[in-house]
Amino acid sequence: MNTLLDRRSFVSRSAGALAAMAGTPLLAQSAPLKLGIISAATYAPTYNDPAAPRMPGSHHGTAFSTTFNGWDEEKAKQLKGTFVKSGRRLEGARVVKIWDVDKAAARALADVCGIETVTDTPEQCCDGVDAVLIVDDGSGAQWKCAEHPLRKGVPTFCDKPLAMNAREAAAVAKLARETKTRFMSASSLRFVPDIIKLRDELPQLGEVHLASVICGNELVYYGIHALSMAYAVLGKGAVSAINVGKPGANIARLRFGGKRDVVLMVADKEVMRGGYQINLYGEKGWRTITPDLTNLYAYLLEAFLDLVITGKESVPIEEEVEVIAALEAAKRSLEIGHEVKLSEVLADL
Repeated sequence: MNTLLDRRSFVSRSAGALAAMAGTPLLAQSAPLKLGIISAATYAPTYNDPAAPRMPGSHHGTAFSTTFNGWDEEKAKQLKGTFVKSGRRLEGARVVKIWDVDKAAARALADVCGIETVTDTPEQCCDGVDAVLIVDDGSGAQWKCAEHPLRKGVPTFCDKPLAMNAREAAAVAKLARETKTRFMSASSLRFVPDIIKLRDELPQLGEVHLASVICGNELVYYGIHALSMAYAVLGKGAVSAINVGKPGANIARLRFGGKRDVVLMVADKEVMRGGYQINLYGEKGWRTITPDLTNLYAYLLEAFLDLVITGKESVPIEEEVEVIAALEAAKRSLEIGHEVKLSEVLADL
């Protein structure tokens, strides 16, 4: 997990799989993948406040850019707003195009990270590249930028949350399957080493009938991180949710058939300090993990490059739709005061 991702080693490990993919060209091994990155230079939490002003900098946008391209330290000192310097580089790809609604901010980030081209439109950012990264820009609607690359067959990563409701998430999933374009959307918490290790140790705990996951902030926008930890370790299969909390302090029981209940606790920053935790209660043992988030984006992006090169889906898009449907069911439950089945949420699709 700590070695640099090398495109050549990925291709050599997966040559057989690639050769078997009818109609899929074998990319040249001599150069890194060329990436476009969308909505990477500014941020506005408009999912929660439609009037929120755009702020310079982007947590995910700058972290993703520096993971692949690094940065110029002196130029970075002049950059305004949030700038995350990745502690881990991935050498298998390089960002060569960038787009942001604020073109001046895009130019500034491009200058710091050595991104060659600043485009006028998000569509241009998807053309002439091997894959595209659509960054969480605070809108919860970044999925709208996925249509062009999906229809063009360009492998696409769409940052969390894929959408703020299951209907919009399912529409993207449907398009990805119809176009047969490689697509990924996931929380970075799925891939951090502590969560991978916990999944590997799961047999030691025996059957896990009860679990809890916790994080701070809004139920869908941030709760996706907490619930994704449970999915990464325990698997899919949520059927209903009942939320017995209150606005800004959610306590939702998610039922996974008759075999497991997962308690999801997500509270606003005024109620609870931010952070992430997963607790498993098995027949043979318990585990409590507060995951180490060091270099968390590198593990996520590594999984996406694996998808681009080998076609391996670490998170099937249908599972990500289920995660969002479960969060939406928990949100509806709080509003109406009783249990909501995922089938009710998905019936709207």
